[in-house]
Amino acid sequence: MVAQTKLGTFLSSWPTRLALLMIVIVIVMAVFAPWLATHDPRFLDPAVRLRGPSAAHWLGTDSYGRDLYSRIIFGSRVSLLVGSGVLAIAIVFGVLFGALAGYFRSLDSLIMRIMDGVMAIPAILLAIAMVSVSGSSLSTVIVAIAIPEIPRVTRLVRGILLSVRGEPYVEAAVTLGTSPAAILVRHMLPNTVAPLIVQGTYIFAAAVLIEAILSFLGAGIPPEVPSWGNIIADGRTYFQLLPGLVLYPGIVLSLTILTINMVGDTARDALDPKLAGRA
Repeated sequence: MVAQTKLGTFLSSWPTRLALLMIVIVIVMAVFAPWLATHDPRFLDPAVRLRGPSAAHWLGTDSYGRDLYSRIIFGSRVSLLVGSGVLAIAIVFGVLFGALAGYFRSLDSLIMRIMDGVMAIPAILLAIAMVSVSGSSLSTVIVAIAIPEIPRVTRLVRGILLSVRGEPYVEAAVTLGTSPAAILVRHMLPNTVAPLIVQGTYIFAAAVLIEAILSFLGAGIPPEVPSWGNIIADGRTYFQLLPGLVLYPGIVLSLTILTINMVGDTARDALDPKLAGRA
């Protein structure tokens, strides 16, 4: 009953429904990209370079004659892979470090000082440095973006565990001799699920944006791989001639990030008892 009420609150507004629809569209684009695309996104055809929208090329072509529509479609795959990979790494290591810091007092200070040190480094600079050292590849970009997100999840999980560590049911489990792992998994970590869902949406959106920034700066995904950042970077030189080279991928990128953040805000309102009661 409670789950149904929260789901009803989550789906109660039209902006949220539109945001979910946009997310579904991006997922469909990524999954069915080979069938939705009209051309090979890497195929070079100098004979039709820098052409506007036409029946053959729905959104036109870039400076190498590649079909812009097909490249945008395939670019959704890169964004979803980066967002999912960063989210998985941040959640796994963030929950692990946060659980250790929140339950074991002897490890709290050490882990949090390490996390503070990582957070002191700007995320973009850290990502650029890692990509410069390791080379530009999808896996390197994912790891480079994920590292700055781990401390945020760690601090979130630690704070929640510290607030519930003194609860009677946790103290009762300790008194009964329950192992620390069982206490964490059964009694304490379930309290972090709702906040992690909300935080996860922001991490996903931030990862998609940072990947686009890195690719735009030439320090992200290799240039031949179709990603929204690479498409914008390739088209900026010819913006005055064909604004769509930048506008079309920029609009898709902006809408994707906006809708993910909107879903995160609505999920926060639905899962937070205080905000839900106020609504």
